[in-house]
Amino acid sequence: MKNIITLVLIVTLVLSGCVQKRILDDVNLETGSAYDYVDGKIRGTALVPVYLPDQAVENKTFTATSSLSRDFLRDVQRESSDPLVTGSLKVVLFGEQLAKKKGILDLMDTFQRDPSIGAGLYLAVTEGEAKDFIEGNYGERGNSVYLTNLIKHNMKTMDVPKTNLQRFLFDFNQLGKTPYLPTLKKFGKEQIAITGISFFRYGRVVYSIPAEQMFFFKLLVDDYSQGTLKVTLNSERAAIESIRSKHNFRLISRDPLTIDIQLKVNAVLKEFSGIKVTPKQIKEIENKVKVKIESECKDLIKNFKEKNIDPVGFGHFIKSKTRSFNFEKWQTDYQHLKVNVHAHVTIMESGVIE
Repeated sequence: MKNIITLVLIVTLVLSGCVQKRILDDVNLETGSAYDYVDGKIRGTALVPVYLPDQAVENKTFTATSSLSRDFLRDVQRESSDPLVTGSLKVVLFGEQLAKKKGILDLMDTFQRDPSIGAGLYLAVTEGEAKDFIEGNYGERGNSVYLTNLIKHNMKTMDVPKTNLQRFLFDFNQLGKTPYLPTLKKFGKEQIAITGISFFRYGRVVYSIPAEQMFFFKLLVDDYSQGTLKVTLNSERAAIESIRSKHNFRLISRDPLTIDIQLKVNAVLKEFSGIKVTPKQIKEIENKVKVKIESECKDLIKNFKEKNIDPVGFGHFIKSKTRSFNFEKWQTDYQHLKVNVHAHVTIMESGVIE
């Protein structure tokens, strides 16, 4: 027994000696970063929160420009009085020019090789330069907390489909699946909004959809827990909220290739401009929502095929159902793929308006 205890103590001492210790007061914790493509080089901006007694968090930034993305952290260290570490990195923003022209693959490779960066890292594309977003002032808790909460909240309770570093890399490395990220736009000095979704091919943004289409895209790729959709019923307006949805794919034919999508949507009627909503009107609203969902989803899929991207993951789905899947053949078959969309809408409650 003594020998076992001695061995455990020796191993513990050896392993603890291998861990590089960092005292928080002696390092700068990078919590956010922004990357832009400027004059043929990559410009990186690191965000470091400075916590002051009884004051709002100060947003301090360090900027460096390099030809290689891997050189950014090394170069930016020259501006920092203390070592800059990435263990607390929460959010990374990619500028519009970088995402569309240069691409982000080199940066993504850097992130996945850094063991201190978590797989849940949030990523987004910005309209304009990402540096402008990271250098703003968005509340007392610091910019990285604001940006992280903005993305997280919209993925959890609104129309943005879930994605992060791990999901982006999974989609990128899957045959038959196109990765995507939310798009941010800055309004004034203190406000940022999610304005759409950007879709990537070979690391570059090749197509985007506006905020109005995010609801329907999320129905195709994610399960809703909450959401909002408004429809017009004759001269009346209705809004359904607290949507819960699920999607199910079925391969119903191989010649021609045909996929059947079943969308089950349960909702609560939260707003109605009429005096009183009747059971007949409830059915009419359900049908209006059904028709709108089916039409918008079909239009999205048509546009995806025209842009030769597959963010819904039809190729990945068919590959899971097919032995000896031929991806080169699929790239041609995708253009001829037939997709049927069937929405089943049920208004569970009509709320206090009844």
